[in-house]
Amino acid sequence: MTDSSATAPKPAPLTPDLCVIGAGRAGLALASAAAAFGVPTVLIARDGMNGTGHAANLSATALIAAGAQVQAAREMARFGITAGEPQVNFAQVHDHMARAAAVLAPNATAERFKALGVTLIAGEARFRDRNSVQVGNQVIKARRFAIATGSRPLAPPVPGLKEVAFLSEDTIATLTRRPDRLIVLGGKPAGIALAQALQRLGSAVTIIAERGLLPDWDAEAVGLVRRALLREGVVLHEGTEVLRGETPKGRVRLILAGEPEQVVEGTHLLATDREPDIAALDLELGGITSDATGIIVNAGLRTGNRRVYAIGACAGGAAGGLREPSVADHHAGLVLRRALFRQPARLGAAAIPRLVQSEPALAAVGLSEAEARAKAGAVTVLRWPYAENDKAQAERRTEGFIKLVTDKRGRILGVTIVGAQAGELITPWSIAVQKGLDVKEMAGLVLPAPSLSEISGRAALSAFAPLATKPGLRRLIGFLRRFG
Repeated sequence: MTDSSATAPKPAPLTPDLCVIGAGRAGLALASAAAAFGVPTVLIARDGMNGTGHAANLSATALIAAGAQVQAAREMARFGITAGEPQVNFAQVHDHMARAAAVLAPNATAERFKALGVTLIAGEARFRDRNSVQVGNQVIKARRFAIATGSRPLAPPVPGLKEVAFLSEDTIATLTRRPDRLIVLGGKPAGIALAQALQRLGSAVTIIAERGLLPDWDAEAVGLVRRALLREGVVLHEGTEVLRGETPKGRVRLILAGEPEQVVEGTHLLATDREPDIAALDLELGGITSDATGIIVNAGLRTGNRRVYAIGACAGGAAGGLREPSVADHHAGLVLRRALFRQPARLGAAAIPRLVQSEPALAAVGLSEAEARAKAGAVTVLRWPYAENDKAQAERRTEGFIKLVTDKRGRILGVTIVGAQAGELITPWSIAVQKGLDVKEMAGLVLPAPSLSEISGRAALSAFAPLATKPGLRRLIGFLRRFG
């Protein structure tokens, strides 16, 4: 037998305490945290340690920030400052996106994770049975597994567009030239924010939202976002079915239902639908079930196989529909507490804040007004407008409001904020929803002034407004006044 014909021996199975499948944000967070506590950990990275998922999110955020700067320059006249129309060099915008993504790249390198003590394996993982997975010739028999394969872009389900090249959140950073005419399919948060950014940077943008803009968000708040998009020149087609697509001469043409049919043409197509990236895992061999939302998990993120958890965007069931970037870290922390410290941590979906990076920004936590009325029946809605805030007036950012929804006892069920810095202002309300706080407890907070955070304080204080109309209380106050 020659050396060339000899079969290389299979490596011995690895037997770590934890095997993490997937090197996206959730997988990296869990693997690094487990290793920091001295837990023997294997991390399987299908495409190597390239950090593409996190880099894509950073690039998209950087593009949105560039669009915001252009818009701010256009609006300088409101402050008495004269400037011409800003000139956009899209190649330099691309460089800005690349630099932003590169800053945090060292946090996801193979060298860093090896230094932490993590065993790295590159390749496609598949379950062999309920107790092991295999990558190439390497078998891993871990005490526990965590699937963190995330999601992937879903091709537009439009007849005639099966083979068309399209942009997604994952590939937006590859743009080195500004799209002349961009068509955005869907009314989801990422698509809306990117559409607005590219419109500001000089593209002609059309959004086709068959279900409408942000259908799962507070309708009143969405109305302000819709108005801003239209004001800035974005063309909207809401509630309209896409019948078919065509690709004449490398362009995109969509035919919309109507009498007569409408035609929308563009040079680029951005699709924001995604699906759990789990097809290659052979989940059934591991005793794991899934559906269209992802891998079925319970409130502890455990699958049908007690050895296996699913975290991040690939998790469905109790975690289905949770696609916010913050979910990755939340899930990683939950599994860490359950698997390593045996703490009874459970998924708190209601306390996970959501954000649309539009202008005005839109953030929410807990139940919307409609959801609260359906679930709790009698609710109280408190609100306060940005226009009544000193800081908002000084900065000419008065469009927006905060809306608080409480039950009849004053417990905070949900909060929606639409306006400047909504993503920052939602933070204390996330704590309030998670801890089940009463709105009057939030009214007792002392907030800096002048600041936009005063909007939250004034909204909470409005819970006391009905007391001013009670005759008995007014008589009591009058009586006490006699004593100085």
